[in-house]
Amino acid sequence: MFIISLTYKVEIAKIEEYMDAHKAYLQAQYDAGHFIASGRKVPRTGGIILARSESLETLEPILAADPFHLHKLADYEITEFMPTMVSDDFRSLLGV
Repeated sequence: MFIISLTYKVEIAKIEEYMDAHKAYLQAQYDAGHFIASGRKVPRTGGIILARSESLETLEPILAADPFHLHKLADYEITEFMPTMVSDDFRSLLGV
């Protein structure tokens, strides 16, 4: 599993120009089973995506298709982690 932390590099007005395209991209990744959760940071300086992927190498091309990446609107910090404990609501994340 991966945590992707996006940090905006441009003003919010520029982010808003690409928000519909970004949401369509997110939905496509949910439909493909790649993304688990996503949302804005508070304060609104970027966003967070929780993703499933076999490896960083398979995740990177998925993230490269994000309109925020394509238009150089955000920096991406990727952290891989393996959940070992979760609440009952998230048991499927353990892969059992």
